[in-house]
Amino acid sequence: MIASSNNDSSEPGENASRARTPFFVDKNEPKNDAVDYPAIEAAVRVILEAVGEDPKRDGLIETPARVARMYAEMFAGLKSDPGRHLSKVFEEDYDEIVLVRDISFCSMCEHHLLPFTGKAHIAYLPSGKVVGLSKLARVVEEVARRPQVQERLTHTVANLIEERLSARGVAVVVESTHSCMTMRGVRKPGSLCLTSAMRGTFKTDPKSRAEVLGLINRSAG
Repeated sequence: MIASSNNDSSEPGENASRARTPFFVDKNEPKNDAVDYPAIEAAVRVILEAVGEDPKRDGLIETPARVARMYAEMFAGLKSDPGRHLSKVFEEDYDEIVLVRDISFCSMCEHHLLPFTGKAHIAYLPSGKVVGLSKLARVVEEVARRPQVQERLTHTVANLIEERLSARGVAVVVESTHSCMTMRGVRKPGSLCLTSAMRGTFKTDPKSRAEVLGLINRSAG
């Protein structure tokens, strides 16, 4: 028989505090302290009234606060420097392609404030130093958390990697589906937008560009 222990001398309040503490806190998570929650909540109430809804009915009472928290999360990268994730590098005698494919992301189209979701593929040619693979995913995640267009997201990621890693070549390909095209307007579900940004060797050397695009497009199987 397994005996239970009653020797926990912690105070009840301390136990409650521990229960509320997340098991894992991501210190790299972007934060936007400029978010004005009350202003967002007030604006959402106005919008609900403007479309003929009653923001005081049961199902909508907490909606303004939920939307404010959502915007704080979706736009957390607005005031941050995604390039900070590329500050820690490792000296490595490796000069071939480094590729990370299928980095999922969700961003917000600045034209209609509707999400667009997809995958980013990042490749670079090191110049004596490499970065942790997860850092490339963090860059994409943080750049995505701001209102923008896919073209700008693609170029921003490519520029950061080229500048911060002094990479000899950078290739970024982004593919995504835009809600502003699938759920409103022309309403074409399944439409896919592809954008690319080439830097250095991948831009100037057709053979290198063909090689990296072949790796990006190669079937996982």
